[in-house]
Amino acid sequence: MDRIQRAILKVLGDIEGAAGASKVSARLKGMGLEVRPRTVRAHLLAMDQAGLTQSVSRRMGRILTERGRQELLSVGGVTKLGLVAARVDDLGYRMTYRYSSGRGTVVANVAMIREHDLTRALQHVLPVLRAGYSIGNRIAVLHSGEHIGDFTVPIGSAGLATICSVTINGVLISKGIPVVSRFGGILEVRQGQPVRFLDMIEYRGTTVDPLEVFVRAGMTQVGACTKTGNGIVGASFREIPAGALSLTRRLLQGLRERQLGGDLMLGEPSQPLLDVPVTEGSTGLILIGGLNPLAVLAEQGIPQTTRSLSGLCDIGVFMGVDEAAPLGRRRYPYVD
Repeated sequence: MDRIQRAILKVLGDIEGAAGASKVSARLKGMGLEVRPRTVRAHLLAMDQAGLTQSVSRRMGRILTERGRQELLSVGGVTKLGLVAARVDDLGYRMTYRYSSGRGTVVANVAMIREHDLTRALQHVLPVLRAGYSIGNRIAVLHSGEHIGDFTVPIGSAGLATICSVTINGVLISKGIPVVSRFGGILEVRQGQPVRFLDMIEYRGTTVDPLEVFVRAGMTQVGACTKTGNGIVGASFREIPAGALSLTRRLLQGLRERQLGGDLMLGEPSQPLLDVPVTEGSTGLILIGGLNPLAVLAEQGIPQTTRSLSGLCDIGVFMGVDEAAPLGRRRYPYVD
C-alpha cells in the first residue's frame, strides 16, 4: 500500500460510519495531504478490489471491511513514523496563520471526552489557559459529529482542541526563519519561572509525540503549577539560526500581542539554554507545550483520549477563554 492508501485507511477508521471521496479528501487535507476527490475515488476502487473497503451506497460512500481494519492495525506503526519529526515540519510548513492579519489555519491538539464531562473538564482547563501555560488563551469546543483535522467527535462525546506549539514554528517559517524541533520534555517551574528540564525525548527518535508520552505516564503537574506557580509542565526545545534572533524576538512579541504567545525563554547565540547545549551558530528557544491544558484532564482523572498534531484548523474555530467560560458553568446537557 502507498502512503495515500494508508492515510485513507486511517481516515475511514476514525470516521463513525461511511464516508465518500469528498469527505475523505477534506480529512486528508487536514492531515497535510492534498488529494483531489477524483484521485481518492480511484484509490477507493482499488481498495474495494483488494477487499479493504466496501460501498454502502453511492450517496453515503464506503466503510472499512474487517480485512481493512486488520490492515489498518498492521500499518499503524508505519503511519506513525515521522509523525513527530516529519509531521511537525509538514504541518508547520502548511499552516497559513499570519499574526499580521490574525487569520489562517493553525496546528491543533485534540482531546476526546464524554459529553457529560464537558463542564467539569472546562473548569480545570480554562484556568490553565488563563495562567499562560498554553499556546495563547484560546480553545475550541466540539460536539458530536463535528470534526477537526482528521478527528470526528463520536456520538455521546465532546472534543476540546488547543493550539499546538508547532503553530509558532509555522509563523517563523513564514518569515524565512528555519526551525529545528529538537526535544519535547517536562519542565520544572518554580514561582512561575522555568528552572530545568527533568526529562526530554528527541523528536526524531520517537514515533509518538514526547509530550503525549509524559502526559500518559502521569509525569505532569500542570494543575498545581496553575494554582501555585510550582509544578511540572510540558515544553519543547527548538533551535533557530543565530542571525534570526532579532527578527524572532519581534515575531514572538507580535504573537503575544495577538494572544498567541507561548515562548518561555529565548537564548543567546551558541549558548546553552537551561543547561541544554545548542548547535554552534544557533540559538535555543523553549516553547510551552500546547498539550498542557489537556494534560490537566488526565491529572484530574477525567477519561479522555488526547492526540497532539491532529491537523490544521482555522483560527476562527477557537474562542477566547472569557467566551468559553459560560460553558464551564452549564449544567445541561453536559453533566449527569
